[in-house]
Amino acid sequence: MGVYDSYSAALAARHFDGLFLSGFSFAAAFYGLPDEGFITWTDLAAATQRVRSVAPSSHLVVDMDDGYGDAVVAAHAAATFEEHGASAVVLEDQLRPKKCGHLNGKQVMDLEGYLEKLAQVLAARRSLVVVARTDATEPAERLRRAKAFDQTGCDAILVDGLGADMDFLPVLRAAVRKPLVFNQIAGGKAPPQRWSDLHRAGFSLVIHSTPCLFAAHQAIEAEMRLLHERDGRFLEPGEGRVGLADVNTHLQDNLAARHGRPPGNGRCS
Repeated sequence: MGVYDSYSAALAARHFDGLFLSGFSFAAAFYGLPDEGFITWTDLAAATQRVRSVAPSSHLVVDMDDGYGDAVVAAHAAATFEEHGASAVVLEDQLRPKKCGHLNGKQVMDLEGYLEKLAQVLAARRSLVVVARTDATEPAERLRRAKAFDQTGCDAILVDGLGADMDFLPVLRAAVRKPLVFNQIAGGKAPPQRWSDLHRAGFSLVIHSTPCLFAAHQAIEAEMRLLHERDGRFLEPGEGRVGLADVNTHLQDNLAARHGRPPGNGRCS
């Protein structure tokens, strides 16, 4: 489940045991910018550490874009993410300036260069799961790259930005042996898919990159309009709405988790 900071991660971890530190969501939340290569690996490493601190038992997948530079930098970044609590990383084959995988205008690096970068990332890990991702747009090139990834030591394969033509999915599943990953984004290239259908199609991991970010955007917009309409009078906490005590309890539980104490001792003076 895609998250963008410690707060969203702690909330999502109540409902799902797998979290995805999304590049699109992190760029939006941390910089207020689109997912076009502005993220630095040091900022994302710090965010990884913070998310891990509030979700100590969650599987944490980190979107490491193209590795932030050459193969040496990519390997060092991946090793740092692992040291800071990442369970897995996703390494893509885009050229810069990069884009969200579900937007148009993506360009990919040559396959040989990507495979060298992937090899160095794999050599730098200890137990980190590495997902090899291609952003190629032509079906034949997607398949060629997925087959090449299948011959490496990567742990799973993600073909991102798949469109409405879901006929490619069984072709991909038949062509490679490694586990497959599917990335879903509201308003993205692919229509919404049920988890059960994707499981039957042979996918082992489904990533939802943006639900927390999009929900926060919608809720903040709605609350700002409501305050205007009500001349500044907010709605009291009640059914379906949170207030000071609810949020403080959540934060106190986060603090307890960081120090190994049981939750439920939140208090507000």
